[in-house]
Amino acid sequence: MIALTSATGKLGSAVINAILDNKLIDPKELVICTSSNPEGEQFSALRSKSITIRYHNFDDPASLERAFAACTKLFLVSTPHISMDYNNAPLWRGREAHHRAAIDAAVKVGVKHIYYTSLAFGSASEAGVMQAHIRTEAYLKMLYNVDYTIIREGLYNESWPLYFGYYYRLKKETRKVVVVAGDGPISWTSIADMAFGTAKILAAPSEEWKGKMLYLSQNRTWTLNDIAKIVSKVKGQDVALKVVSKEEHEKYYVEVKKMEQPAVEWWSSTYKALNAGECDIKDTTLEDMLEEAGRTPKSLEKTIRDMLQ
Repeated sequence: MIALTSATGKLGSAVINAILDNKLIDPKELVICTSSNPEGEQFSALRSKSITIRYHNFDDPASLERAFAACTKLFLVSTPHISMDYNNAPLWRGREAHHRAAIDAAVKVGVKHIYYTSLAFGSASEAGVMQAHIRTEAYLKMLYNVDYTIIREGLYNESWPLYFGYYYRLKKETRKVVVVAGDGPISWTSIADMAFGTAKILAAPSEEWKGKMLYLSQNRTWTLNDIAKIVSKVKGQDVALKVVSKEEHEKYYVEVKKMEQPAVEWWSSTYKALNAGECDIKDTTLEDMLEEAGRTPKSLEKTIRDMLQ
């Protein structure tokens, strides 16, 4: 059996749907792990397919052990509790603490293979968003009693508003100039495409992917300046990108936009990674999978149009 975390998250739920829609794994072999009530109505459709739903809490090791019991594989989606990473969190105080708790529980109950969702930045990234991933990857690699696969998931097409001026508010947005602290090519990839590739990896024999780190991204890239042009075209009005220093970026979002300073400081380091080209991914794994299935990657422009219209 395979335990899957983050069942209600964007990627986690999409992976479950991809598994079921493409009949990749017998539903009876799936164990959906959630921090919500397993008896909740939102899981009724899954229960009707004979899928097991179990409760887990990253702050409760015993609940993790119960959730993963009798499973041989674990699909561990990185936790969304980003505030744990703020203020340059020291080792095992950031999100990696939750990841380690899940990994340790899985090893304790006999899980043989852990699939971890990392992020498509460079391995020596200085981006704050990447630090918990790097720490988790390192911990997995040092274990000798469990196999691992590290899936560096591409930057979501659907997350472009986060990178484009720290939450561009789609139809409600009134800014004509979007301030950022850097720009560079990004291999944007739709959640549905990544979920399909991830589901294929989870369904494959363990030997096929064990000990590997791979990127699931399309190879075409768009910059934030490209996004400004697409948004301008879709909205029928000019929206410009303004690249400033990290310090000016932080001052603008804290003092003008009234955002929390720890969050802004944590996020602003992302743009240094974009400047360095960290998100220009050259790994054909996902595109090969999609081509084999007769699919093509969804373009960022299509996603932006869908979200703005």
